[in-house]
Amino acid sequence: MALSVQEMSDRFEIQDLLVGYCYAVDARDFDKLDDYFTADAFIDYSEMALFKGTLAETKAFLTASFQQVLAAQHVVSTTRYEFAADRQSAKTKTVCYNPMTVTNGADTDTMICGLWYIHDLVRTPDGWRIAKLYEEKSYLIGVPEWLKDQMG
Repeated sequence: MALSVQEMSDRFEIQDLLVGYCYAVDARDFDKLDDYFTADAFIDYSEMALFKGTLAETKAFLTASFQQVLAAQHVVSTTRYEFAADRQSAKTKTVCYNPMTVTNGADTDTMICGLWYIHDLVRTPDGWRIAKLYEEKSYLIGVPEWLKDQMG
């Protein structure tokens, strides 16, 4: 399949967007998420973390929930792209492998989350941005008992 220069550029820009999101979350730089999402974005973590909301609500949720996360590493790969005919929007589905070390203050555990990121993206004057993020659960390994009621 031959790709146009524009489609190659779009794919690279979107991949940088997805990686930037992961790095911002892992670094707990939640205000940086403003650079990756539209102002009216909707984020749905309900299959993995029983949460969904606006970008502002998501930043507050991540700030609170990451209090029990000692380390996280979001690893993304194998993205599938579907561009709209007008090239102004796209959908992606990306594999994410996410080991996390978590603590409740008494116990520390490392668990692994396997999921797919499903994005609706739009081209803006500032480049591609995420308008919607949905996390689709694939598997959870080693979730500690004390955390199970907070997971999807």
